Amino acid sequence: MRRLTFLIAAAVAMTLFHFVPAKAQEMVFDPASRTWVKYYMTQDAAAAIAKRKYKRREVSYRGAEIPGTIIVDTEDRSLTYVLEHGRAMKYGIGVGREGFTWSGREKITRKAKWPGWTPPQEMRVREAKAGRKIPAYMPGGEDNPLGARALYLGNTIYRIHGTNEDWSIGRQVSSGCIRMFNDDVIDLYERVKVGAPVIVR
Repeated sequence: MRRLTFLIAAAVAMTLFHFVPAKAQEMVFDPASRTWVKYYMTQDAAAAIAKRKYKRREVSYRGAEIPGTIIVDTEDRSLTYVLEHGRAMKYGIGVGREGFTWSGREKITRKAKWPGWTPPQEMRVREAKAGRKIPAYMPGGEDNPLGARALYLGNTIYRIHGTNEDWSIGRQVSSGCIRMFNDDVIDLYERVKVGAPVIVR
């Protein structure tokens, strides 16, 4: 019983997950066997952990970027929106999986509420090869992968958007887009203006 309690506590404390269908898994250290073992949890449990760990908060900011700037830290799994007077809002994010990460500077060129989703052709081809068929277009709504809001980045295929998969926040799961909790992307949407600079690191 003590070992099980330890494993559960360790699972909550760990921050790096790898998603597998229907369940989330992570490696935790078992002191009894002195080995790393896989601990599985449901997506609901993983979502609850993500909501606690990546809760939106106002923080101090001492960087050089001007108010209104969005800073995406893919390593830290955070998005910072710079406010006035040395303050900023910090949000948890999900980022591109291995092979789909990127960095650079862009601007917000469009904002959309409950956006429709048009997957890039290369994504549809890639997913079809893996045996997964995705539609050419999906109208906006609660089941849409883009969630409640989307902020479009320059002329790229990337967006900062919401998600209906809360468990994915804090993970490397997307095809390069930046995911946020729906409540958080709504909050950011109300703050940010078209033309705002975006820095992805």
